[in-house]
Amino acid sequence: MFAFKRILFFSFLVFSFNQTTIAQQTPYELDPAHNTTTTYEELIRYYQTLADSSPKAKLLELGKTDVGKPLHLLVLSQDELFDPERVKAAGKAVLFINNGIHPGEPEGIDVGMMFARDMLQKNMLPKDVVICMIPVYNVAGMLNRGVSRVNQNGPTSYGFRGSLQHYDLNRDFIKADTRNSLLFQKAFTNWDPDMFFDTHASNGADYQYIMTLIATQKDKLAAPLSQMMQQTFLPELYQRMAKSGYDMVPYVNTIAATPESGLVDFLETPRYSSGFAALHHTIGFMPETHMWKPYEQRVESTYMLLQHLLDLVVSEKDALKNARSQIKETVKSQSHFPITWALDTAKIDSFSFKGFQHGYKPSKISGKDRLYYDRSVPKTIQIPHYKEYYATRTIEKPMVYVLPQAYDRIVERLLANGVRLKPLEQDTVMEVQMYYIQSLKTSPNVYEGHYMHTDIQLKPVAMKRQFYAGDWWIEMDQTVNRYIVETLEPEAHDSFFRWNFFDGILSQKEYFSAYIFEEEAEKLLNEHPEWKQKLEAKKAADSAFASNGQAQLDWIYKQSVYYEDSHFLYPVGRVISSPRQ
Repeated sequence: MFAFKRILFFSFLVFSFNQTTIAQQTPYELDPAHNTTTTYEELIRYYQTLADSSPKAKLLELGKTDVGKPLHLLVLSQDELFDPERVKAAGKAVLFINNGIHPGEPEGIDVGMMFARDMLQKNMLPKDVVICMIPVYNVAGMLNRGVSRVNQNGPTSYGFRGSLQHYDLNRDFIKADTRNSLLFQKAFTNWDPDMFFDTHASNGADYQYIMTLIATQKDKLAAPLSQMMQQTFLPELYQRMAKSGYDMVPYVNTIAATPESGLVDFLETPRYSSGFAALHHTIGFMPETHMWKPYEQRVESTYMLLQHLLDLVVSEKDALKNARSQIKETVKSQSHFPITWALDTAKIDSFSFKGFQHGYKPSKISGKDRLYYDRSVPKTIQIPHYKEYYATRTIEKPMVYVLPQAYDRIVERLLANGVRLKPLEQDTVMEVQMYYIQSLKTSPNVYEGHYMHTDIQLKPVAMKRQFYAGDWWIEMDQTVNRYIVETLEPEAHDSFFRWNFFDGILSQKEYFSAYIFEEEAEKLLNEHPEWKQKLEAKKAADSAFASNGQAQLDWIYKQSVYYEDSHFLYPVGRVISSPRQ
């Protein structure tokens, strides 16, 4: 096999660079069973040795992760350019690789070590593509070594999915509750990669394939990039992997328990790494090896896919960079942005799928029917494939957003993503459009540390609003407009509002005592007969309201000047026309 050939080659190979002669075998290669993944200490020591031994490699520390140890970035550059601005000025493309976001799925961690070494040892670094690689993203998870994935076939010991705060880091890209996420976002913004590759192993159904692939959902990319991904990158990757002996299929995201029910393309919103990359007009590929295949096969197929992707980035470099440049220029003046999507169930494709016979039999534990697969009976079947999404909500961007300076957590995230902010120079009353939150639902269950909001209904209102010196003026003529819109528009799928960044506005701060307010309420109704008319109509239409005196007082209170106008008022202003600042 491919693995043994490389292992035999490197078992006697000693290579030298300018100053140092070193042997570079990984723990994976040194294990005759190929069922070992490196430890964190071995990993960093290995990369540091690589960087010390070659002028074409540099190991950067991006800052401290949530466990206090640094997040590293290895940069491989044939021309020894290690500054993002110089790399872009030289017209080079950037391939950004992220490993170990889930350290229990360590294929990419081991592949990254071998791939970086091979690029340097064999002098295979392309001239026009710089490779940026995070050796391990979830450092705390990698340090938490054990056997937590009961459904996985090796390696013998590996890291844990959760971070030190028990977050899944592949749900943390927009909200950035962890240091890791903010460090990643800053690095991603600085390097502005043209292609993104994030390594994983799957969970779920059983089938014959070793490698499955999540590609950026095509409807989430601007047309030039979407077309290039569909017409060039995906067909080539599937063909080249097949020729390499690794037939590949889309990620097995099934409608029901088994693949026969059909596959649904994964809609990776910006909470996920590849969905985050799409906000920055970067194609993302997320390999998901089958968790129950031998570890050696999972590692080797990941290595092969990465090699094919790099080759394609090299050959398509100019077209890829031109498409991204075109999109960035266009998005500055783009007026309308989709912010939520839904699966188009009316559009169904199909493809031939290599699975296993499955059935049901009584569980020896519960006696109830349980699913099983019979790997001795492979079968090929035609299965449905749902891969079309459509925008369910599209908004017209304002000319400017105005963000109160009080929301410094949001400011920190905007700056990490390259958003241009300008502070107001003086206290200013301005005409803006504001949103009132008319209704919403909040999840009763915690999800990644948050109780997320859904079914958000807004009421746009034009008003004069007081803003203060130091509040943030965000003009919408930027290449990162998609990021701005999808974080600041409350209805967007992963907006900051959905992730509870603005929950203070949902709580009323002043109330009334009924025994005091009764007389004032009666006076208000006498002064406002139109209120009394509306109140009587509501009582007639709603029997529960009619029988609830407190609710009626509350209704009158909320019509009055006493009720705070900031309750349920989303505090981000939208300047619709003629901004003056």
